[in-house]
Amino acid sequence: MTSTIQSFTRLSDDELLAAVKRLALTERHATAALVRSLMELDIRRLYLGEGYSSLFTYCTQALHLAEGAAYNRIEAARAARRFPAVLTALEDGSVTLTAIRLLAPHLTADNHQHLLASACHKGKREIELLVASLRPMPAVASTIRKLPEPRRVLLLDAHGDAAPTAAAPSQPVVAPPTTTPPPMVIPLAPERYKVQFTISRETQEKLRRVQALARHAIPSGDPAEIFDRALTLLLENLERRRCAAGTSPRAAQGAVDGSRHIPAAVKREVWRRDDGRCAYTGRDGRCTERSFLEYHHVQPYAAGGTATTANIELRCRAHNAYEASLFWGLEREHVVEIPAT
Repeated sequence: MTSTIQSFTRLSDDELLAAVKRLALTERHATAALVRSLMELDIRRLYLGEGYSSLFTYCTQALHLAEGAAYNRIEAARAARRFPAVLTALEDGSVTLTAIRLLAPHLTADNHQHLLASACHKGKREIELLVASLRPMPAVASTIRKLPEPRRVLLLDAHGDAAPTAAAPSQPVVAPPTTTPPPMVIPLAPERYKVQFTISRETQEKLRRVQALARHAIPSGDPAEIFDRALTLLLENLERRRCAAGTSPRAAQGAVDGSRHIPAAVKREVWRRDDGRCAYTGRDGRCTERSFLEYHHVQPYAAGGTATTANIELRCRAHNAYEASLFWGLEREHVVEIPAT
């Protein structure tokens, strides 16, 4: 029966969770079946008779798959032709199409079973690190170069004339510069990474000044070493502010009755105990979030909860707000962001 939005709104929470898991399983089976069919279609080269020069063109133009989706499925199909265990792992959900695409060039008769087991339920970054361990790459040289200025693109009006501006009528309108590419962190080997990002002229000037001032400690002026030292100082500063870390922490003073204030000693102990990770545990296990963490009163402050180590746990922002909404009895569809409890 065709599912509709209304059909899902009538489900209970448990029924909806079960439906989502069932549909995800159905999708995996359907994806594996498509990959299996592409294996045979590729062997027979049927795309040629249909008027397409390659299997990739057939997938993108005849099946209307996105380029990335087509590439992943083709790589999985060709890897599965060599090693059928790939298809089994894809169908049971232990590896993803992205994982197979990254591993495919490195699979051999001797290692494919081990690599598939090592990639079980791993994310993309973990797979990239696994691949880097298979084929370590040399370190990249530290480089600083000025990026070219964005091209000025003349915008024309409906008549083909340059569009005037109120501020400067004689100047052509130019398109805004293209979006800066996202930062890149790529593992080159198990213990080495390539990091690439764009900085402003002001940041480059700060780097130049740091290189000059630190020549006695870093004679080469290597940006990688400066970056590491700067991160170390930033990390120490953030840990002091967020989890009350310190080289000479004071002894625990205990919570002040009637106060929301969480003593620094409690923050340190809670952060250490919860390993800097959200401590909320649901039916499928503990939350894995390590960002946007907040200190949470297990027994809410409004209900008399005190700021003791036993009553304070780490929560990500989402779970902190979720538990506050449960306590205050807010309607699920009207939950708004709630200050940390």
